[in-house]
Amino acid sequence: MLPQFLLQETTIRTAGASSDIDLGEQLGGTLLLTLGITRIIEQESLDVSIWGSPDGTEWGAKPLVSFPQKFYCGTYQIVLDLGDRPTVRFLRAKWQVNRWGKGEPKPLFTLYLVAEAHKREMALQA
Repeated sequence: MLPQFLLQETTIRTAGASSDIDLGEQLGGTLLLTLGITRIIEQESLDVSIWGSPDGTEWGAKPLVSFPQKFYCGTYQIVLDLGDRPTVRFLRAKWQVNRWGKGEPKPLFTLYLVAEAHKREMALQA
């Protein structure tokens, strides 16, 4: 699997979800997920989770994995091992945003999210 965008670089101000991606040959594989936050304002937080579905319709009650809550620009990575979830064929990202303090009440983030194949042996060493 070549690197594939779950979310191309975009600016968000509200909660939302990405389009679905089909894992194809990566069923049951290990993925490296890279979240890049390129723009942020102070006093706000971002929560990003990854959801899986066997059919693109039913997404379950809880995410497969979540990034720790983010407050700053940067590039963050997590590994998603689908070895114990061989029926997951589709992935989708969901996000929640929060803003507090003075100034503009709406959050503002510019971010992207990429999924790529990751060798399981490397994931176990990390």
